[in-house]
Amino acid sequence: MSVSANYLALARIEGFLTESARKFPHKTAFIQQKNQLTYAELDRKSENFAQHLRSSGLQRGDRVLIFLPNCLEVVIGIFGILKAGGVFSTINPGTKAEKLRYIEQNSEAAFLVTNGALVRIASETSLASERIYVTGAAVKDAPYLAFEDALQDNLSNEPLPVGGIDTDLAMLVYTSGSTGVPKGVMMQHRNICFAANSINTYLRNTSDEVIMLTLPISFDYGLYQVFLATQLGATVVLEQGFTFPAAILNSAREHQVTNFPMVPTMAALLISMKNLSTDGLDSLRCFTNTGAALPPGHIQKLKTLFPKTVMYSMYGLTECKRCTYIEPDELEQRPDSVGKAIPYTEVFIVDKQDKILGAGETGELVIRGSHVMSGYWKNPQATAKAIRPHPLYNWEKVLYSGDLFRQDEAGYLYFIARKDDIIKSRGEKISPKEIENVLYALANVKEAIIIGIPDEILGHTLKAIIVPVDETLTEREVIAHCRAQLEPYMVPQQVEFRSILNKTASGKIDRTHVTSTHHTKQNQLSI
Repeated sequence: MSVSANYLALARIEGFLTESARKFPHKTAFIQQKNQLTYAELDRKSENFAQHLRSSGLQRGDRVLIFLPNCLEVVIGIFGILKAGGVFSTINPGTKAEKLRYIEQNSEAAFLVTNGALVRIASETSLASERIYVTGAAVKDAPYLAFEDALQDNLSNEPLPVGGIDTDLAMLVYTSGSTGVPKGVMMQHRNICFAANSINTYLRNTSDEVIMLTLPISFDYGLYQVFLATQLGATVVLEQGFTFPAAILNSAREHQVTNFPMVPTMAALLISMKNLSTDGLDSLRCFTNTGAALPPGHIQKLKTLFPKTVMYSMYGLTECKRCTYIEPDELEQRPDSVGKAIPYTEVFIVDKQDKILGAGETGELVIRGSHVMSGYWKNPQATAKAIRPHPLYNWEKVLYSGDLFRQDEAGYLYFIARKDDIIKSRGEKISPKEIENVLYALANVKEAIIIGIPDEILGHTLKAIIVPVDETLTEREVIAHCRAQLEPYMVPQQVEFRSILNKTASGKIDRTHVTSTHHTKQNQLSI
């Protein structure tokens, strides 16, 4: 390999694919139901798409939106955009027209890739139809670009010149902001390459991995499975969600899956399955969890169901992909910890005066490393709040997480709460997560969330909203359990049972939505 090719493979994301296609041309890279792509096929199709984008007017640094569910076309699109020198942004297929229009206008997107089912929503953006690629069957009476036509070998077979460096912008990930307006997280090639290498290192991944991807690629946790696999030459099984766990487990058996990324709601579904059989899943080497901390009770139940499968519990932010992880054997000793900093990075905790804190003290987690974003797209105010000078080395910028943590004497970290989630009651600051972990220890609790109810005297009273496994669980049983495990001021005064809790696009319980809808309902009842 030449020096320039070696640089590309190490420093730019499309180099992952180019190098794996060279090493494993005939190996299956991605599987979607009956369809598959080898590394050589993915390399060629993405190269053709890159050529088509450039011939259609894409310039280096132009943004391209990918508005699709999990499918092979998403992966081809990502690598084609990067090979063309563009910047990609994957958008959840459930996004409504108004939000998509905002993202398109905020990013100043040059092109958009979608399918026939979503093209009506895509057409409500300001992009001309000649700038919208549509996958699948042709859309009648509209001059859209046919995605499949762009993949044909009808252009130059010569690869496009690199024409870029590792500090080029690679992707924009739009994440919810506190103001309700999505913020575009800017990630450079070097950020993503560094993060993928660090994660593959601690997960001990190899080219033999088969990764089950049920999480949306529009969610950065799902997206990075694509990068982890292509960096090593591993295989990814693409699914469009975890709605039918039994079908997913059958797929895992069929493809001999080794890695299973999940979020807590998926774990809750798994452990609540009746007559769950783990036969034929001996290949399953590890579960990984991030997005929100997995309750210790769920970790133990998964361990019982899958005794040969290890669990990696992790914590991360879109703004730096991953911050911490804990080794499986340590997780058994510290089930409520999210571990230590990922390889080649540092984290520490500060107080409100930016003083670095020691063991046992609670403060904001700060992240240092090459995985930290360059900022928020066209949002210098939000960038300045998150990316600040290092408390000791003011020539360096670090990421302030907005999350409260504490550290034990051995250096292991414990998530307390989002700074915005802290509930004040009876003069005490209460972490909802601490109470929720206690609730999850109850056998009949499938999902749980704690919210604060405004109270003139106490500030807030605590309410537990629970999705039970069955109808036998009672309010008295819940409160008695909490009284036995928690300080008096942390015991919920109210309990509500529901059949479902709203989720975010990434599968986490939507705390903001649950809280706001509860308050709206109570206000309507009081009128």
